[in-house]
This record gives sequence, C-alpha cells and structure tokens, in this order.
Amino acid sequence: MASIDPISYVRSIPPFDALPQPLFDEAARALEVGYYPAGTRLVRVGGTPLRFLYVIRKGVVRLERDGQTVQVLEEGETFGYTSLLTRRASLDVLVEEDLLAYQLADAGFQKLLADAHFAGHFAAELGERLRNTLERSPVATFHSDLSFPVERLLQRPAAWVEETATVGEAARLMRERRISSVLVRSDPPAIVTDRDFRNRVLAESLGPDTPVARVWTSPLTTVPASTPIYRAWMTLLDVGVHHLPVTREGSIVGVLSITDLLKSTAQGPVAILRGVERLGSRAELPGYANQVAEMTSSLLSGGLEATVIAGFVARLNDALVHRILHWCEEDLGPPPAPYGWMVFGSEGRTEQTLVTDQDNGLVFADAGEGARPWFDALARRVTSDLEAAGFPPCHGGHMAGRWQGTLSEWTARFHRCVDEPRPHDAALFFDFRRVGGRLDLGPLEAAMARAARSPQFIRFLARDAMAFGPPAVPVLRLRAEPEVDLKWQGINPIVFLARCYGIEAGSSARATLERLDAALAAGLVSEEAFIAVTQAYRFLLGLRLRVQLRMIAEGKAPTNKVALSTLSAVERTHLKESFGAIRRWQGKAGFHYQTDV
Repeated sequence: MASIDPISYVRSIPPFDALPQPLFDEAARALEVGYYPAGTRLVRVGGTPLRFLYVIRKGVVRLERDGQTVQVLEEGETFGYTSLLTRRASLDVLVEEDLLAYQLADAGFQKLLADAHFAGHFAAELGERLRNTLERSPVATFHSDLSFPVERLLQRPAAWVEETATVGEAARLMRERRISSVLVRSDPPAIVTDRDFRNRVLAESLGPDTPVARVWTSPLTTVPASTPIYRAWMTLLDVGVHHLPVTREGSIVGVLSITDLLKSTAQGPVAILRGVERLGSRAELPGYANQVAEMTSSLLSGGLEATVIAGFVARLNDALVHRILHWCEEDLGPPPAPYGWMVFGSEGRTEQTLVTDQDNGLVFADAGEGARPWFDALARRVTSDLEAAGFPPCHGGHMAGRWQGTLSEWTARFHRCVDEPRPHDAALFFDFRRVGGRLDLGPLEAAMARAARSPQFIRFLARDAMAFGPPAVPVLRLRAEPEVDLKWQGINPIVFLARCYGIEAGSSARATLERLDAALAAGLVSEEAFIAVTQAYRFLLGLRLRVQLRMIAEGKAPTNKVALSTLSAVERTHLKESFGAIRRWQGKAGFHYQTDV
C-alpha cells in the first residue's frame, strides 16, 4: 500500500481536481489514510454523524435505508459529505469489502467550502449535481462558448434607408458598406436583403426605381443583444430567415447575418442547414449522418445540453425531409391530394441526437384513395433517400412504405389504439409529428385527446412503462464488469412514464420534458420528483451522447450500452443517483396508476 500516493490520487478526483492550488495544498496536509475491514458499520441512521469526507481508493461501501440497499460506492467515489453538511446521519453506511479510503476531517472539509465550485459540488441538490456533471467532459476539440451573447458577433452598426427609398438606393448603400441587408425606417421597421433583390426584384423583372416598400419584409424577427449564440441559431432555423436584427433596450443596434453565425463555428447547425438547402441531387445525400455527428460533438463540447442539441438535430432532419419531398414531387408530379409526412419515436419527440433508424408514416386526404400508387411511390422514394442520407430502415418495419393510408384510415387506427390498447402502437402514435406536406392532421390530434378521458388506457400504458427500469443496485459493481443500457434502463423508463403523465394532464406536447412540465402544472407530480427526474433525464441523455460520440471517434458503431469501468467516478456516482431517482418515481407512479391492480 505504501506505493499509493494519496495526494496525487485525491487531486485527480472531482471536485478536488478544480481546487486552487493553495487551497488544495492545505487540504492535502490534512489528509489521513483510513482502513476498515469488511463488515464495519461506519454509521447508523440517527446515530453520530460521520466526521470525515471519504474518498474511496479500494473496496466497496454500501448505503442502506431500512435494510434496503440505496447505493453501492466503489473506487474514486466519495461519501460522508451529507453528514458533514447536515450534521445528521440519514443512511446506514456498511463496508462491504475491505475499505482503503483517504479521509479529510470535518474542519478541513469546512475550509474547502470557501471555494464556490467545491461547495456547489457537494451542497447542490441531485438535479443541480446531475446538470453540472458533464460540463468538464469535452468530446471534441471545438471550444467556442456558445453561450456568448450575439452582440459579440456584430461587426458594425445597422444601416438604414428611408421608407421612400428605391431598390437602387438600397442596393448602392449595401455595396458601399459591403453588407447583405439594410433596414427601412418604416412603421414598423422593415428589412431588405440581397436575397430579396434576387427573388423579388430580378426574378420579377423589376427595375432599380422600384420602391423598397414593394419588396421589404415586415414585421422583423429580432433578438435581444444578450441572446446566446445557440438561441440565435434556433431562431434562424425556426423562422427560416437569414438576417436577425439585434436589439438593445428596444432599439436595433445591428444585424446578424447567417454568415456571421457560420463564422462562429463551421460545424454549427446553420452551416449544415445551408448545406441541406444547397443539396443539388440525391448523389449528395451520403455523409449527412457524419455531418450531424460532427455538429453534435461540437455543440456538446461547446456547452450545450443534449436536449438543446436534439432540437437542432430535429430541425435539420426536418429540412432534409422537405428537400427530399421536393425532389420526389418533381419526379412524380404534383400530389393528387394533400398529404402529411409523419415521424414517430425520438424524432417525433424532437429528442434524436444522432441519426438513427427510420420511424415514419404517410397519411393522405381521403380524396387520394384512388391515387394510392402515387403515394406508395412517394413513400418508397423518400425512405430510400433517407437511407442514402444515413437513416437505416426500421427493423420493425415502421416505415411509410408500409405505414400509409387515408386520413380516415389513420384516424380509425388511432381510435383503435385507445379502445384496444397495444403497447408498441401507442408508443409510436402518441409521439407522432408532421414534418412535411400540408394535410391538416386535426382528426389525429382529436383521437389522441380521447386518451386523456380513458383511465383504463393510461393505466395500460403505465403498466407497459413499468416493464422497463434501472438495473438492481447490487448489479452496479465494477467487479462484475456490468454493461448498462442507458436507453432501455434509464432514458426510456422516463420517456414512457412521462408520456402517461402528459396524456393524463391533457397535454398535446410530444417532448418528454414538456410532458413533465404539464404534469407538474396539473399537480400530478411533486416538485421534488419533477426536479429529480428531469435532471436525471438530462444527465442520461447527455451521458449517452458523449459515450456514443466517443464510440464514433474510435471507429465503432454507436450503441446505447456502456461499461461502468469506462466512466469516471463522478459519472458512475451520478448514474447511480439517476437510477435511484427513476426507481423512486416508478414507485410513486405504480401507486398513482395502480399498476398492480
């Protein structure tokens, strides 16, 4: 044991690794080595609280409550801080395998709490700890801070013309200033861009004397100067504009162009969106999935949450589908009836972080009954193009080549799903989202709304949701070299139960976090459970994305499984905490929905 250097080891463990050197040196001088044989009970509930912060070097410690194992801690994990912070013993702590730990006495621990990062690591509630766990775990070399305000990207003040100006006058000002847009002093203000000159002036054979009022865009889509860069990206993608006027205290101080955002990172969603918009043919589809993976890696290491990244991926995928549908309509001719292209699963919930297999369907107006061959050809062409872009076929066959029909047929299918519950169909249908076409899918929304008035259906869904859950606590041991399935044992149990609560709350939301918001607003879940579960979900989604990106970087196919031994000690701790939050929520949900009845 003499070969082990306690100081170097503790220095490598979060949050000691981020302490200022003088503060750590003082703590290092106070470190002690403790050895406890298997079977030692370090503390009992209600007894004398622990007097040390323990950093485990070797061995296993079991935390119990009422004789039930709550958590198992191993090498690199810490314990004792709850006693030191609350001055209470709230758990039994039992040494399961001979324990060698580096100990910091209470006085030394209290001194370290003067450091905000150190104090935050231990004092924060579960949700806050999970939120911060991956902050210092970059997965790429891109380090631009995407939370910077957009005003940092502004190069010059906004340029203006009067509302009586002509197109020629506006164009000359843009040439002189070397800019791609000018603002118009109208009421409300308007904007004219180089794209407007191409599409509304030249393409319409208008002359330079044309009033700008004939081609301007108003009202403006603006963003405050304090808006983070990633929020500006979202606005560009959502609204479909290429210029964003930036305001400060109600006044426009500059205009942010799509080029300005492109310069902030070449791997951002705007860059890929521009590439999608410029796709000239199907021959350019291969490589899209790799571009998305590069973008997600950049955004994750740039500080964005996986849930925000998923929103970007959904917008890009939607743009890709629009482009493919445009090609198909050019090939096949105009649609014989209005239609809607639907996506299901994680894409329907806008929660897909990397390109995965297809889950889609095609619905068309009843008037298209006699034109089924046209719609069948559309479905097969689109799914083939998506496969070329990197979206593998669905193993279960849930694709528009088979899942297509009239609006009446789909409406009846949705009604049967509620009246004659089938787990997999319900999971798909209740996550549907239209991403292409113009058909009004109101009847499908109405069919879904019926579910909120059917306790039997919701109970059925809840029973199915409870079939999935975290692994048993004793399984989560390094020595057992377990693999954890982050999707089926962590993410999906939250997704499935959130669907139940969202439906019961009468919410039309698809996204998991929005469903949980609705459940909280309806009083169906407590604020404590809401915080724990939402942050567990964010943590698990981020951890899975990080693990999958690492696999891709190593030339491996990304999976949902991860070995505990590949995670850092702090990641293992928070993974166990997340699983614990899920178990507690499932216990409450089982009682709420009477799933055992």
